[in-house]
Amino acid sequence: MSCTVKFRNGVAVPALGMGTWNMGDNAASRSEELESLRAGIELGLRVIDTAEMYGNGRSEHVVGEAISGIRDKVFLVTKVLPSNASRKGVLQACRNSLARLKTDYVDLYLLHWCGSVPLAETFEAFEHLREDGLIRNWGVSNFDVEDMKELDSTPGGDQCLVNQILYSLEHRGVEFDLLGEDRKRDVVTMAYSPIGQGGGLLRNEALAAIARRHKTSLGGATPAQIALAWVLRQPNLIAIPKASSVRHLRENVAAQEIRLSDEDLARLDHAFAPPTRAVPLEMI
Repeated sequence: MSCTVKFRNGVAVPALGMGTWNMGDNAASRSEELESLRAGIELGLRVIDTAEMYGNGRSEHVVGEAISGIRDKVFLVTKVLPSNASRKGVLQACRNSLARLKTDYVDLYLLHWCGSVPLAETFEAFEHLREDGLIRNWGVSNFDVEDMKELDSTPGGDQCLVNQILYSLEHRGVEFDLLGEDRKRDVVTMAYSPIGQGGGLLRNEALAAIARRHKTSLGGATPAQIALAWVLRQPNLIAIPKASSVRHLRENVAAQEIRLSDEDLARLDHAFAPPTRAVPLEMI
């Protein structure tokens, strides 16, 4: 069972999307990556997230090839580096991303993290891009509580729709304050790396034990599906795990069928302790 998330402007998208970090880095994997992205689109995962930083644009090239001929089925997200976030830099970076993505516009354009360029200048540039039709909407990424307060006090900051952050069982600090702060602002949280990086999270015995108690339409549940279902239970949140194969992609889709019990959640809290105080936002 899939669910949707509605942005403040009324646009609704599936709560499960697709990330593309590291896609395009290995030429031997390209065909499998393309197949996975196209399968996800056909299965209704409209949100595809990428960035100019990923592989110095190689990820955007892969996404551009994957969505060729089916652009209208996709809610496309990409990000600009802080070093390109000046008034002139944003315009050039966006045009470069559009060329790699082979499209006339992106649905959501994000500032990848806070840098030295004043937010007011970046937000003004974003608004110019929107007026010119190159982007539909914009948001931010890796903004902590204090960053969001600065956003609030910046002219144009009220147009921010999304804050993309690291959130998983291993990285729960945002539960103490940031998730709630974003909800108060009616800013959607987009969770990257929701099932971890490198597989360490998925070797946890608590996850394995819970997986043994659940099934999906594909059969027995996996630790990765439990970890993803745990993230997806949050309201006002879009999860964007990467799946570099169709098999992995289908497992991500099936994770939406899992409903974790109170006992499951308590066991996960014991294995991955929730925060008891404010901690700095983590990034990878």
